[in-house]
Amino acid sequence: MSAPEPRPVLSSAKAGHGLIKNVHGNTVDLLGEDIVSGRYPVGAAIPPEPQLCEALGVSRTVVREAVKSLVAKGLLVTGPKLGTRVLPEEHWNWFDPDVVVWKSKIGFTREFLRDLQELRRVVEPAAVRLAAERATAEDIAEIETAYAGMKQAIDHGGDYVTHDLRFHQGLLRACHNRMVIQMSKALGALLRTAFELSTSRPDGPASSLPLHRAVLDAVIARSPAKAEKAILVLIDGAGEDIEAVLTSRRKLPSLALPAPRLKGRTPAPPVAPLATPR
Repeated sequence: MSAPEPRPVLSSAKAGHGLIKNVHGNTVDLLGEDIVSGRYPVGAAIPPEPQLCEALGVSRTVVREAVKSLVAKGLLVTGPKLGTRVLPEEHWNWFDPDVVVWKSKIGFTREFLRDLQELRRVVEPAAVRLAAERATAEDIAEIETAYAGMKQAIDHGGDYVTHDLRFHQGLLRACHNRMVIQMSKALGALLRTAFELSTSRPDGPASSLPLHRAVLDAVIARSPAKAEKAILVLIDGAGEDIEAVLTSRRKLPSLALPAPRLKGRTPAPPVAPLATPR
Protein backbone atom coordinates (compact mmCIF):
# COMPACT_ATOMS: atom_id res chain seq x y z
CA MET A 1 0.00 0.00 0.00
CA SER A 2 1.41 3.40 -0.97
CA ALA A 3 2.07 6.10 1.62
CA PRO A 4 -0.52 8.89 2.02
CA GLU A 5 0.03 12.07 0.06
CA PRO A 6 1.78 14.73 2.20
CA ARG A 7 0.01 18.03 2.71
CA PRO A 8 1.41 21.14 1.01
CA VAL A 9 3.57 23.45 3.09
CA LEU A 10 1.26 26.37 2.31
CA SER A 11 -1.53 24.78 4.38
CA SER A 12 0.69 24.95 7.46
CA ALA A 13 1.10 28.69 7.09
CA LYS A 14 -2.64 29.15 6.70
CA ALA A 15 -3.29 27.01 9.77
CA GLY A 16 -1.69 29.67 11.91
CA HIS A 17 1.26 28.90 14.16
CA GLY A 18 2.24 30.79 17.27
CA LEU A 19 5.51 31.79 15.58
CA ILE A 20 6.28 32.45 11.95
CA LYS A 21 8.54 29.69 10.66
CA ASN A 22 10.61 29.39 7.51
CA VAL A 23 10.06 26.78 4.82
CA HIS A 24 12.27 24.28 6.60
CA GLY A 25 10.40 24.72 9.88
CA ASN A 26 7.00 24.39 8.21
CA THR A 27 8.13 21.24 6.38
CA VAL A 28 9.35 19.70 9.64
CA ASP A 29 6.04 20.63 11.28
CA LEU A 30 3.91 19.08 8.54
CA LEU A 31 5.82 15.81 8.40
CA GLY A 32 6.12 15.66 12.20
CA GLU A 33 2.40 16.23 12.71
CA ASP A 34 1.59 13.55 10.14
CA ILE A 35 3.84 11.06 11.93
CA VAL A 36 2.58 11.83 15.44
CA SER A 37 -1.06 11.74 14.27
CA GLY A 38 -0.55 8.27 12.74
CA ARG A 39 -1.00 9.38 9.15
CA TYR A 40 2.30 7.61 8.60
CA PRO A 41 2.04 4.63 10.98
CA VAL A 42 4.89 3.03 12.91
CA GLY A 43 7.12 0.96 10.64
CA ALA A 44 5.75 2.55 7.47
CA ALA A 45 7.94 4.35 4.97
CA ILE A 46 7.23 8.02 4.31
CA PRO A 47 6.81 8.98 0.63
CA PRO A 48 10.00 9.03 -1.46
CA GLU A 49 11.91 12.28 -1.77
CA PRO A 50 10.67 13.27 -5.28
CA GLN A 51 7.08 12.76 -4.21
CA LEU A 52 7.58 14.86 -1.07
CA CYS A 53 9.22 17.64 -3.09
CA GLU A 54 6.36 17.77 -5.55
CA ALA A 55 3.58 17.52 -2.98
CA LEU A 56 5.10 20.00 -0.53
CA GLY A 57 6.35 22.39 -3.19
CA VAL A 58 9.86 22.51 -1.72
CA SER A 59 13.35 21.60 -2.89
CA ARG A 60 15.21 18.35 -2.28
CA THR A 61 17.51 20.19 0.12
CA VAL A 62 14.54 21.26 2.27
CA VAL A 63 13.14 17.73 2.35
CA ARG A 64 16.51 16.21 3.24
CA GLU A 65 17.11 18.70 6.04
CA ALA A 66 13.58 18.14 7.37
CA VAL A 67 14.13 14.38 7.41
CA LYS A 68 17.45 14.89 9.26
CA SER A 69 15.60 16.97 11.88
CA LEU A 70 12.97 14.26 12.35
CA VAL A 71 15.68 11.61 12.65
CA ALA A 72 17.32 13.71 15.36
CA LYS A 73 13.97 13.95 17.18
CA GLY A 74 13.68 10.15 17.12
CA LEU A 75 10.63 9.99 14.82
CA LEU A 76 12.35 8.52 11.75
CA VAL A 77 15.14 6.14 10.93
CA THR A 78 16.95 5.93 7.60
CA GLY A 79 19.23 3.32 6.15
CA PRO A 80 20.25 1.39 3.02
CA LYS A 81 17.49 -0.92 1.73
CA LEU A 82 15.37 0.36 4.64
CA GLY A 83 14.29 3.69 3.28
CA THR A 84 12.96 6.28 5.73
CA ARG A 85 10.59 4.71 8.22
CA VAL A 86 8.60 5.78 11.27
CA LEU A 87 9.90 4.67 14.66
CA PRO A 88 7.72 3.64 17.64
CA GLU A 89 6.80 6.29 20.22
CA GLU A 90 9.33 5.08 22.77
CA HIS A 91 12.09 6.35 20.45
CA TRP A 92 10.58 9.85 20.14
CA ASN A 93 12.25 12.66 22.07
CA TRP A 94 9.48 13.74 24.44
CA PHE A 95 11.69 16.52 25.78
CA ASP A 96 11.64 18.17 22.34
CA PRO A 97 9.15 21.08 22.32
CA ASP A 98 8.10 20.37 18.72
CA VAL A 99 7.17 16.76 19.51
CA VAL A 100 5.09 17.88 22.50
CA VAL A 101 3.32 20.55 20.41
CA TRP A 102 2.50 18.01 17.69
CA LYS A 103 1.12 15.68 20.34
CA SER A 104 -1.03 18.49 21.77
CA LYS A 105 -2.64 19.05 18.38
CA ILE A 106 -3.98 15.51 18.17
CA GLY A 107 -4.85 15.33 21.87
CA PHE A 108 -3.11 14.12 25.01
CA THR A 109 -3.98 10.66 26.27
CA ARG A 110 -4.46 9.92 29.96
CA GLU A 111 -1.37 7.72 29.75
CA PHE A 112 0.73 10.62 28.45
CA LEU A 113 -0.48 12.94 31.22
CA ARG A 114 0.07 10.21 33.80
CA ASP A 115 3.67 9.86 32.61
CA LEU A 116 4.09 13.63 32.88
CA GLN A 117 2.75 13.73 36.43
CA GLU A 118 5.03 10.86 37.45
CA LEU A 119 8.02 12.65 35.91
CA ARG A 120 7.23 15.79 37.89
CA ARG A 121 6.93 13.78 41.12
CA VAL A 122 10.34 12.24 40.48
CA VAL A 123 12.26 15.38 39.46
CA GLU A 124 10.76 18.42 41.19
CA PRO A 125 10.70 17.31 44.86
CA ALA A 126 14.39 16.35 44.79
CA ALA A 127 15.30 19.58 42.99
CA VAL A 128 13.31 21.71 45.45
CA ARG A 129 15.04 20.05 48.41
CA LEU A 130 18.36 21.11 46.93
CA ALA A 131 17.02 24.58 46.15
CA ALA A 132 16.11 25.03 49.82
CA GLU A 133 19.75 24.34 50.66
CA ARG A 134 21.50 26.15 47.82
CA ALA A 135 19.31 28.98 46.47
CA THR A 136 21.09 32.34 46.28
CA ALA A 137 19.54 35.75 46.86
CA GLU A 138 19.41 36.18 43.07
CA ASP A 139 17.57 32.85 42.71
CA ILE A 140 15.01 33.85 45.33
CA ALA A 141 14.49 37.24 43.66
CA GLU A 142 13.89 35.57 40.29
CA ILE A 143 11.33 33.17 41.74
CA GLU A 144 9.65 36.00 43.69
CA THR A 145 9.33 37.96 40.43
CA ALA A 146 7.68 34.98 38.75
CA TYR A 147 5.31 34.58 41.70
CA ALA A 148 4.41 38.28 41.54
CA GLY A 149 3.63 37.86 37.83
CA MET A 150 1.31 34.95 38.60
CA LYS A 151 -0.52 36.98 41.26
CA GLN A 152 -0.78 39.95 38.92
CA ALA A 153 -2.35 37.76 36.22
CA ILE A 154 -4.91 36.39 38.69
CA ASP A 155 -5.82 39.79 40.15
CA HIS A 156 -5.76 41.92 37.01
CA GLY A 157 -5.58 39.51 34.06
CA GLY A 158 -2.63 38.49 31.95
CA ASP A 159 -0.32 35.63 31.05
CA TYR A 160 -0.34 33.32 34.07
CA VAL A 161 1.21 30.26 32.41
CA THR A 162 4.45 31.98 31.37
CA HIS A 163 5.05 33.19 34.94
CA ASP A 164 4.11 29.77 36.32
CA LEU A 165 6.70 28.19 34.03
CA ARG A 166 9.34 30.71 35.14
CA PHE A 167 8.52 29.94 38.77
CA HIS A 168 9.12 26.21 38.38
CA GLN A 169 12.15 26.55 36.12
CA GLY A 170 13.56 29.05 38.62
CA LEU A 171 13.24 26.41 41.34
CA LEU A 172 15.01 23.85 39.16
CA ARG A 173 17.85 26.27 38.43
CA ALA A 174 18.11 27.20 42.12
CA CYS A 175 19.21 23.66 42.99
CA HIS A 176 22.54 24.46 41.25
CA ASN A 177 22.92 20.99 39.77
CA ARG A 178 24.09 21.28 36.17
CA MET A 179 22.25 18.11 35.10
CA VAL A 180 18.95 19.32 36.56
CA ILE A 181 19.47 22.80 35.11
CA GLN A 182 19.95 21.26 31.66
CA MET A 183 16.86 19.14 32.24
CA SER A 184 14.86 22.26 33.16
CA LYS A 185 15.32 23.56 29.63
CA ALA A 186 14.16 20.27 28.14
CA LEU A 187 11.24 20.04 30.58
CA GLY A 188 9.87 23.42 29.49
CA ALA A 189 7.36 22.15 26.93
CA LEU A 190 6.20 19.33 29.19
CA LEU A 191 5.73 21.65 32.16
CA ARG A 192 3.82 24.11 30.00
CA THR A 193 1.55 21.22 29.01
CA ALA A 194 0.70 20.57 32.64
CA PHE A 195 0.23 24.26 33.46
CA GLU A 196 -2.00 25.00 30.47
CA LEU A 197 -4.26 22.07 31.34
CA SER A 198 -4.45 22.76 35.07
CA THR A 199 -5.05 26.50 34.61
CA SER A 200 -7.83 25.89 32.11
CA ARG A 201 -9.94 24.96 35.13
CA PRO A 202 -11.75 28.18 36.17
CA ASP A 203 -10.51 28.21 39.77
CA GLY A 204 -7.21 26.47 39.05
CA PRO A 205 -4.78 29.43 39.18
CA ALA A 206 -6.35 31.10 42.23
CA SER A 207 -6.45 27.88 44.24
CA SER A 208 -2.86 26.94 43.37
CA LEU A 209 -1.31 30.34 44.14
CA PRO A 210 -1.11 29.75 47.94
CA LEU A 211 0.49 26.36 47.23
CA HIS A 212 3.20 28.09 45.18
CA ARG A 213 3.71 30.55 48.04
CA ALA A 214 4.18 27.66 50.46
CA VAL A 215 6.93 26.19 48.28
CA LEU A 216 8.72 29.51 47.96
CA ASP A 217 8.44 30.27 51.68
CA ALA A 218 9.95 26.88 52.53
CA VAL A 219 12.86 27.52 50.16
CA ILE A 220 13.42 30.97 51.70
CA ALA A 221 13.31 29.40 55.20
CA ARG A 222 15.97 26.84 54.15
CA SER A 223 13.63 23.97 55.03
CA PRO A 224 14.20 21.12 52.54
CA ALA A 225 11.60 18.81 54.10
CA LYS A 226 8.88 21.47 54.07
CA ALA A 227 9.80 22.48 50.51
CA GLU A 228 9.55 18.88 49.30
CA LYS A 229 6.19 18.38 51.01
CA ALA A 230 4.85 21.65 49.61
CA ILE A 231 5.86 20.88 46.02
CA LEU A 232 4.24 17.43 46.23
CA VAL A 233 0.99 19.04 47.40
CA LEU A 234 1.25 21.47 44.48
CA ILE A 235 1.96 18.75 41.90
CA ASP A 236 -0.85 16.53 43.18
CA GLY A 237 -3.24 19.48 43.14
CA ALA A 238 -2.33 20.17 39.52
CA GLY A 239 -3.00 16.50 38.79
CA GLU A 240 -6.49 16.82 40.26
CA ASP A 241 -7.11 19.93 38.14
CA ILE A 242 -6.00 18.09 35.00
CA GLU A 243 -8.27 15.16 35.83
CA ALA A 244 -11.20 17.55 36.32
CA VAL A 245 -10.51 19.16 32.93
CA LEU A 246 -10.35 15.77 31.21
CA THR A 247 -13.55 14.61 32.89
CA SER A 248 -15.37 17.79 31.85
CA ARG A 249 -14.58 17.01 28.19
CA ARG A 250 -13.77 20.66 27.57
CA LYS A 251 -11.60 21.43 24.57
CA LEU A 252 -7.97 21.16 25.61
CA PRO A 253 -5.57 24.06 24.91
CA SER A 254 -3.19 23.82 21.95
CA LEU A 255 0.48 24.44 22.64
CA ALA A 256 0.84 25.70 19.07
CA LEU A 257 -0.87 28.91 20.21
CA PRO A 258 0.28 31.48 22.77
CA ALA A 259 -0.71 30.74 26.37
CA PRO A 260 -4.25 31.98 27.09
CA ARG A 261 -4.50 35.10 29.25
CA LEU A 262 -6.53 35.21 32.42
CA LYS A 263 -9.32 37.75 32.63
CA GLY A 264 -8.57 38.66 36.23
CA ARG A 265 -10.81 38.58 39.23
CA THR A 266 -14.17 40.33 38.96
CA PRO A 267 -13.97 43.56 40.95
CA ALA A 268 -16.22 43.76 43.98
CA PRO A 269 -19.37 45.84 43.50
CA PRO A 270 -19.14 49.35 44.96
CA VAL A 271 -20.46 49.72 48.47
CA ALA A 272 -23.49 52.00 48.64
CA PRO A 273 -22.89 55.05 50.86
CA LEU A 274 -24.62 55.05 54.20
CA ALA A 275 -27.72 57.18 54.38
CA THR A 276 -27.23 60.46 56.17
CA PRO A 277 -29.34 60.45 59.32
CA ARG A 278 -31.99 63.11 59.41
